[in-house]
Amino acid sequence: MPKLFIVPTPIGNLEDITLRALKVLKSVDFILAEDTRTSGFLLKHFEINAKLFPFHKFNEHKQLESVIQRILAVSSVALVSDAGTPGISDPGFLIVRECIEKNIDVECLPGATALIPALVNSGLPTDRFIFEGFLPQKKGRQRRIEALIAEPRTLVFYESPHRLLKTLEQLHQFLGQDRRVAVSRELSKLHEENYRGTLTSAIKHFSSKAIKGEIVLVVEGFKNKMEEEEQSEEN
Repeated sequence: MPKLFIVPTPIGNLEDITLRALKVLKSVDFILAEDTRTSGFLLKHFEINAKLFPFHKFNEHKQLESVIQRILAVSSVALVSDAGTPGISDPGFLIVRECIEKNIDVECLPGATALIPALVNSGLPTDRFIFEGFLPQKKGRQRRIEALIAEPRTLVFYESPHRLLKTLEQLHQFLGQDRRVAVSRELSKLHEENYRGTLTSAIKHFSSKAIKGEIVLVVEGFKNKMEEEEQSEEN
């Protein structure tokens, strides 16, 4: 019976790959990769010889049906993204949905993702949070942020280095200058940085330096005056 494995890959440090992920990648008939060059480097590092086929956001709609037919013709296939877990702000959702509709077995391995380490690193509440992924680049961006003004749960975003300051400034404008924020950059890599402060101090910090690498923003949820008074009484 054909099967699709969703295989997380390291977000930085190659040692973060799991033994199970390596076993699956060595055993499947072929691998669907967001970028065959990036995945090729990973496979070469771990001495895995496997056929690679591209499956990314620019071709996933067009290639979906042919990929499904290819999966049906073999016994097992793995889907990987450039880093982290496929389907989380990366291609994956469409093929998983289509496989389920075609009665193709789908199994997602646990493994690397950037949002959980960043959330735990932040020092902000982890019991309840929402993941917003990437904010829209243009249309709908402000509306999305405004909808989160009174959200009490911790907010988690992905962001690119060249839009980080714009996002911090917009969050500052709509959520308030004193909201606490943690900015995690280059997680698990050599130059990892975890900055913690307010939106005001974060803007100042990142305005004075060159910004590189993948970024996760973790922002404090809304607290009303009643909640603050209740916490003060408890303490």
